[in-house]
Amino acid sequence: MRILIVNVNTTASMTDTIRAQAAAYASPGVEIVGLTPSFGPESVEGNFESYLAAVAVMDRVVRYDGPYDAVIQAGYGEHGREGLQELLDVPVVDITEAAAQVAMLIGRTYSVVTTLDRAIPQIEDRLRLAGLIDRCASIRASGLSVLELEGDLGRAVDAIVAEARKAVVDDRAEVICLGCGGMANLGREITAATGVPVVDGVAAAVALAEGLVRLGLTTSKVRTYATPRPKTVTGWPIGSGSPYAASVTEPHGEPRPR
Repeated sequence: MRILIVNVNTTASMTDTIRAQAAAYASPGVEIVGLTPSFGPESVEGNFESYLAAVAVMDRVVRYDGPYDAVIQAGYGEHGREGLQELLDVPVVDITEAAAQVAMLIGRTYSVVTTLDRAIPQIEDRLRLAGLIDRCASIRASGLSVLELEGDLGRAVDAIVAEARKAVVDDRAEVICLGCGGMANLGREITAATGVPVVDGVAAAVALAEGLVRLGLTTSKVRTYATPRPKTVTGWPIGSGSPYAASVTEPHGEPRPR
């Protein structure tokens, strides 16, 4: 089995961290391939960057030259999962939803500890859209940017632990979800400090993706995630693996060179 895990930003070192965490939780014989978009922001912290990253992630996946059995989108609260589900015939798992789904199996309520305060509305929207918000006790911001998670690890752990403790004590959360793919290796420290289970979305997504593949299940194509209808799309950047590729044109109506 081969699972692609796609970073939503262009920081290759973060892709390496995410891939390593995913591989640590993969079953024997499961290959984890980490992908970094070829364009887009170095970190995703807001709606504009998230929408840009959604296109970049789709582009990177359809340009992957090789077979694969499932795809994980490794961005917390980011857009694009639905587009991937339309484009692909394999299971697609988003780490935001995977973390919440697993958390609800092991506790009555969960809280998310994320990066900056501006990320909270996006995460709320993603959880609400997925039908997972009702048992979310809170979403708390550590105040750290995505790229700061790769810097001073001790400071990152202290900031995330502080918010996780508040979530457990003040918000009555019974499980903590790590609200950023870059937090993938911090679970043990937070569990030790709070006494509650900590769910890493990357690890949860690997387990769910493997399970879907082994069950022989993938996205329903009856309605919501049906393959996009072929049509002319001007200047579409997604690679040659897209159903749109044959009909893409340049802005002035001439066929786009491939």
